[in-house]
This record gives sequence, structure tokens and C-alpha cells, in this order.
Amino acid sequence: MIDPLVLLAFLPAALALNLTPGADMMFCLGQGLRGGPRAALAADAGIGLAVMGHVTLAGLGLGAAVAAMPWLFDAIRWIGVGYLLWLAATALRGDGAATEIPAVRPARAFRQGLAVNLTNPKVILFVLAFLPQFTDPARPVLPQFLALGAVLSLGGLVVNGAVGVLAGGIGRRLAGSAGFNRWLGRVSASIFAALALRLALLPKA
Repeated sequence: MIDPLVLLAFLPAALALNLTPGADMMFCLGQGLRGGPRAALAADAGIGLAVMGHVTLAGLGLGAAVAAMPWLFDAIRWIGVGYLLWLAATALRGDGAATEIPAVRPARAFRQGLAVNLTNPKVILFVLAFLPQFTDPARPVLPQFLALGAVLSLGGLVVNGAVGVLAGGIGRRLAGSAGFNRWLGRVSASIFAALALRLALLPKA
């Protein structure tokens, strides 16, 4: 178990991180605009599951593997860049639609959120740098990482989900406008492309 005082110190730090706009929040925003609240919440759930995956891998010692094999970091990073660019191209396909943008099904949004977060090696590096500050090395590390990661993931679910649902409500109300649909395709593509660029410009391992 985590010391209650350590947990009290971790909560505001985690909340501040959750409230800081980042790749996950922007992705949920884009999915909400394109697919509505359900798609936004599904993407949010995928991201939350991926974060726990990163936390588990970090607790199991992936940091040592990345340090020993720097190419692993770059391989994951470029897979993520390619996937985000593919999402951007997909969003632009409906740019000239006259009536309605292609719907984003919740199951697909979940898979995309999971994939986008898992292929962002910056998350694993963040976990490795942040969580050990609140971990007692005298106790088993993995359970502590999982507990802290659950708090961080839950905060992200609430904040990013709220952003996505708000965007989804606006997007669905305006979905009948051809002009809005064209604008939406470009905005969604821009979000995905910006996330790809951000990932591509990460310092090499």
C-alpha cells in the first residue's frame, strides 16, 4: 500500500498534469468533434487503458530495455508518427462531403485512442521520470506503480472525457452543415498531423 501522505502529495500533482492540454486531450477533442460524445468517451477509455499499459511496463522494467536498446524508442515513435498521419489522411477524405462527415464508431475510437497512446514513447518516459518520485524503493515497485498509475489514469479519464463530450455536443449539433463538415475534416486532420509532428520532433533516445 502507498503511504497516505505520499498519496496526498501525488493527487494535486497528477491533477495538474491531467488539466494541462496535451496529446491525449487533443485527441479526445478531435474524436468528440468527429464522432460525438460516445466516440470521445470511447477514445478516452482507450487512452486510459493504454496509460495503465505504460505504467505496467515501466513497473516491470521497460526503462532498462529502452536504455539498453535506444532504437526501440525510435521504432515506437515512428510507428506512432505513421499512424497519426494515416488518421489525418482519413479525416481529409470526407473534406468535400455535402451532408455529413463519416461517423466514428465508439469501438473504432477506442482502438484508435489505445493505439495512439501506446505508440507515444513519451508517455513511458514520463511515467519513468514521474512515478518513482512517489515510490518507496523498500516496497514492491509494481503495485505502487499500478496504484499511482490508476490515479493518474482516472484523472485523465474525467478531464479528457469532459473535453471530448463538450466537443461532441457541439459537433453533433452542427453536423448538418456542409461548411462545418468541410471545416471539421480539416481541423481533425490538422490535430492528427500536429500530434504526428510533435511526436516526430521528440529528442532521440
